Amino acid sequence: MELEAILQKIKNGQMDVDPAIMQIRSMGFTPVSEIAKIDTHRMQRTGVMEAILAEGKRPDDLVEIAKMQVEHVGRALLTRVSDEQIEAVRNAFDPNNIEWNQRARAAVVHNGTPRPKSGGVIGILSAGTADVGVAEEARMVACEMGCEVVAIYDVGVAGIHRLVPQIAKLKERGVNSVVVAAGREGTLPTIVAGLVDVPVIGVPVSTGYGAGGGGEAALLSMLQSCSIISVVNIDAGFVAGSFAAQIANMVAAQRR
Repeated sequence: MELEAILQKIKNGQMDVDPAIMQIRSMGFTPVSEIAKIDTHRMQRTGVMEAILAEGKRPDDLVEIAKMQVEHVGRALLTRVSDEQIEAVRNAFDPNNIEWNQRARAAVVHNGTPRPKSGGVIGILSAGTADVGVAEEARMVACEMGCEVVAIYDVGVAGIHRLVPQIAKLKERGVNSVVVAAGREGTLPTIVAGLVDVPVIGVPVSTGYGAGGGGEAALLSMLQSCSIISVVNIDAGFVAGSFAAQIANMVAAQRR
């Protein structure tokens, strides 16, 4: 039974919510080919969207998977996209239905279906301009999950005076969670978590060099944070954006 039919039965009073949730969670995967299956109901089942990791995929396989995703849910997010892959995507989709973010190396393709709007609000900060690519990946994910995003970049601790007025902006907007991307020693998430009253997700970025370079020092610093934060893997903008959006969407749902 398709998701739309289940939702209609709930609306008509023909099915209770709990059995409907169980049935939605039991739904399987949609075959694309012998080498790929897409999870068209992941958002409904887990609250986290399905995305297509382009890294390691042949351009033609990526296009085929993206087309199937768009056919079933209207929009598809592609992450870690190479120059060769984005050219293949551009050749396969209407240019009006492609949203390409070169900094994030991520793209959205769609059939005209608009982004959802959940009512959730998240903040995304970057310590430096070099960290913006990872922050932008998180922003694209959160937007595709229905959130409004307040993005503030280049407010690292080397010039701490830049941060204070931006924290005030986040509080004024009432963000439900905050993603902080930082390389080097990765201090910024700890500072932010000591100034806001919502969950903070730290993203170590592989922009540092020398001892502890490649994001390793930032990762260890965040894991040792005196402030209470959650930490994702190095450069894991998708994970951070998904987690922050899931929190924000739950808050928005409770308010409704």
